[in-house]
Amino acid sequence: MSELALLVMAAGMGSRYGGLKQMEPVGPGDETIIDYSVYDALRAGFTKLVFVIRRDIEADFRLGVGRRFEHLLPVQYVFQELDHLPAGFAPFPNRKKPWGTGHAILMAADAISSPFAVINADDFYGRDSFAILAAHLRQEHPSYAMAGFILRNTLSEFGAVARGVCSEDAGGFLAGVTELTKITRAGEGAVNTDSSGRPRALSGGEIVSMNMWGFTPGIFSHLRREMGEFLRREGQDEKAEFYIPAVVNDLIRRGQERVKVLRTPESWFGVTYREDRPRVIEGLRQRIEAGVYPERLW
Repeated sequence: MSELALLVMAAGMGSRYGGLKQMEPVGPGDETIIDYSVYDALRAGFTKLVFVIRRDIEADFRLGVGRRFEHLLPVQYVFQELDHLPAGFAPFPNRKKPWGTGHAILMAADAISSPFAVINADDFYGRDSFAILAAHLRQEHPSYAMAGFILRNTLSEFGAVARGVCSEDAGGFLAGVTELTKITRAGEGAVNTDSSGRPRALSGGEIVSMNMWGFTPGIFSHLRREMGEFLRREGQDEKAEFYIPAVVNDLIRRGQERVKVLRTPESWFGVTYREDRPRVIEGLRQRIEAGVYPERLW
């Protein structure tokens, strides 16, 4: 297999963080989290890089992030805009925000023709996660895949986070993802508070999705069909989002695709809140001292 692409979803503004957190320096050489993800992806054998961004941040993003990689591998930019919809649909005039992660991935349909990984721009996934996912995608006929993280290793100390809690079948394939939108740390465990304010205790050992997926190009036809159904059903809801875990759940339920859960030993960290940034900087410093990363990536 010659090409292995990495799709980086970087269209969000990061409202809770208060700015373009994808561009925030966290490494000793002003590297961003994206720099570390691309570095890990290169080591794992990825050969193409595709960014999903918005038109209004294109110039700043290319200058501040994208140009760092253009001499290392092919880099392409695709755009997630409100009027980029499946055929037959006109823009919804009351819609103010992007349609979500499923929509973001669909925007790359014309840019990717090989197996590919999907990640968030503002999440640190770790070297082993990329290596495990790349190894799976290099198989002759790979199934879809998801990097599975341990919940307690993915929580912020500074507020609630949303996580997709996963269940597996006996063969280690994904049985479903349940989106929990308000999870807070509670010792070694966690607490999820539902939309009615009811708390539910979690052990902290649950396997969760951090939006690190492995797909083949066949996902794009599924996304077109599923997004059409979503828009017919929920298009008038200004807050409705077309999430990739919901698409994956439907494909599993219908028996159309299988998704291998690839458990990763890595600890996730990210900048959901501005107060998370010192922890990210410290986590990277420790990895540099341990020899996982050089002092300067590039």
